[in-house]
Amino acid sequence: MMNLELIRTNPDAVKRAAAAKRVSVDIDELIELDQKSRRATEHLDGLRHTLKTVSRQVGAGGEGREQAKALGDEIRVAELEQRNHRGRLDTLLSQVPNILAPEVPEGDDDSDNLEIRRWGTPRSFDFPKRDHLELMLDLGMVNLDGPRQFAGARSYALTGPGAMLELAVLRYAMDTVVAKGFTPVIPPVIVREQALFGTGFFPGSREETYQLPADDLYLVGTSEVGLVAMHSDSILSEEQLPIRYAGWSPCFRREAGSAGRDSRGLYRVHQFTKVEQVVICHNDPVVSEREHYGLLGNAEAILQGLDLPHRVALACSGETGLGQYRKHEVETWMPSRDSYSETHSCSTMLDFQGRRSRIRYRSGKDKIFAHTLNNTAVASPRILVAIVENYQNADGTVTVPEVLRPYMYGLEVISK
Repeated sequence: MMNLELIRTNPDAVKRAAAAKRVSVDIDELIELDQKSRRATEHLDGLRHTLKTVSRQVGAGGEGREQAKALGDEIRVAELEQRNHRGRLDTLLSQVPNILAPEVPEGDDDSDNLEIRRWGTPRSFDFPKRDHLELMLDLGMVNLDGPRQFAGARSYALTGPGAMLELAVLRYAMDTVVAKGFTPVIPPVIVREQALFGTGFFPGSREETYQLPADDLYLVGTSEVGLVAMHSDSILSEEQLPIRYAGWSPCFRREAGSAGRDSRGLYRVHQFTKVEQVVICHNDPVVSEREHYGLLGNAEAILQGLDLPHRVALACSGETGLGQYRKHEVETWMPSRDSYSETHSCSTMLDFQGRRSRIRYRSGKDKIFAHTLNNTAVASPRILVAIVENYQNADGTVTVPEVLRPYMYGLEVISK
């Protein structure tokens, strides 16, 4: 949720952010509703004060019963008016995007992202390269036909060395960030609506979210939801900050509107597993910027440990989500696509989630909304696409990256 005081005092900045993010929200109507709501509150407070005065006179044996009754009726009308204004105001507020960092470039989609740096050199093959799906099917690493009969399109089962490789890369990522001071967490993945609203996924991403209507619950698309929601409606001590979590969870996305897009293989699927980094820190842009680049560095370190060529790009305004102030995307080289493709996303939210989730900390006598950040440590099976394709051999085998071999019981090459 955006700070209403910021919208009141600097509406043009909020309008610019909405336009840059391609978000349609009427800021002028919001400001007008805010004024009406405040006037209605003042009027209601005045009526209640008058009623209190009149009621004391009635209680003391004085006259005024009819006036008190009339005031009570007027108060009920004023309360309804206030609720209506506040309800519409809250609806509009939930649609207002966060402001953007000054360095974020203007643009519509990922083609307008600003490349920051590259690491590693894409491999040149002296044999006909194969895509990950062909390799994994041939090596018994994945089963598609069985799962798609009972679970539908984009379903899959990792089998044998495919399952072991996923567990290996997830554990490697978890060990990497835990060594940097992050606390491992396996949070709930079935949550109430408020958790998704509080983290900014609702109302905008409902069509992407699987619902369990009988229980009024939802499946999350990232453990960020549970990690942030663990501290909703809480007041932290300043000494607790920063809180750094590494969440391990299955994730679910409907991929609504993506029919036919990246439908081959394991790049875009409905169920995946992720290690997600989340930070809750002081409400200080300098602090959260430092945390942002720390998270980004962790993701890059994991890819460098895997010896996977990748690039880092600053997301343009049109690629920056509702609650994001700054976002970097990390794209890993995938030979079959002959391109870098997104595998990680690193975001600073400022106090957007802190306000929506009501996460505060004490600083002296003040209670301050916390800043939050998030970044993928690793997501599978998408990372498997990059590993299998970059480490394939001419004979159809796949070399196991050296850092993953301890997690694969020393296995060096996946073969038939």
